[in-house]
Parts: sequence; C-alpha cells; structure tokens
Amino acid sequence: MEKDLIYIRNLIENKGYKFTTQKKYILSTLIESKNHLTAEEIYNIVKKHSIGIATVYRSLKVFKELNIVKEISIDGINYYEMKIFSKKPLHIHFKCIKCNSIIDIDNLSLYLDYLRLNKSIEEDNNLIIYDTNILQVGLCNKCMEDKDGKTN
Repeated sequence: MEKDLIYIRNLIENKGYKFTTQKKYILSTLIESKNHLTAEEIYNIVKKHSIGIATVYRSLKVFKELNIVKEISIDGINYYEMKIFSKKPLHIHFKCIKCNSIIDIDNLSLYLDYLRLNKSIEEDNNLIIYDTNILQVGLCNKCMEDKDGKTN
C-alpha cells in the first residue's frame, strides 16, 4: 500500500494540490476497504485522527477530479471506491434489495463482450466513451435463503 500512496502523492502534488496527512488517512481507508464506502462511513473511520466531515468531502472531490476515486450513486447515496489502480474495463455493481450490500461483478467474458460493444458504439456514433456504470438489482446469495424473495 505504501507504494500506492507514494504514487498518488506524486500525482496530487504534480497537479498543484497538497498531500496532507488527512488525505493520506482517507486514501488509506479507501485502499484497505473491501467495501464501497460513503463519505460518512469514511468519516467514521478517520475521525479518530481529528479529521472532520468537511475535510472528507473536500478530499473526495479532489480525488474524483484526479480520477483517483470513483463515485457511484445508488438510490441517491454516493459510494466511493478506488479507481486509479483498477484494471477493469467495465464495472458492474449488484445491489441487494434486502441487505443493501453492494457487490462488484467480475466476469472476463462480459468484459470482452463489453469492449466489442463499446468499440461499436463509439464508431457508429462518433463518440469517445470514458466510463460505463452498470447497476444490477436483486437478491444476493445470503438473502436468497428467504425462498419467496420478500424484502422487509
């Protein structure tokens, strides 16, 4: 993780921003997290280092501008995840309607199909596509134990 932080620090400083201790804690939280986090969840983790919620939001704004993190809006809630080191050409999220968990879907075959589709869309419409977000909604494995699929 230290190499990642050094790389990001250089990127931030080369763009004219300061790389503060607060930014380091926020980035470390995102890098270490296996989940998609809201700004409030990030704040709850880093507040022990005397970091305020406004600092979290300002830092996330800078990270988004520099393509370090990605913001995903699901049901009006913004979640954040690392983008800078992602090697995924397509990012598919699944949201469980029962437990509200958000799961990344990794499937090489889908990625390859997407690349062909993406190229076709760009060529047919004279576009450049920078990013694609796909959200699928349903029941996760854990919640499927409720056989009739009713949500609470």
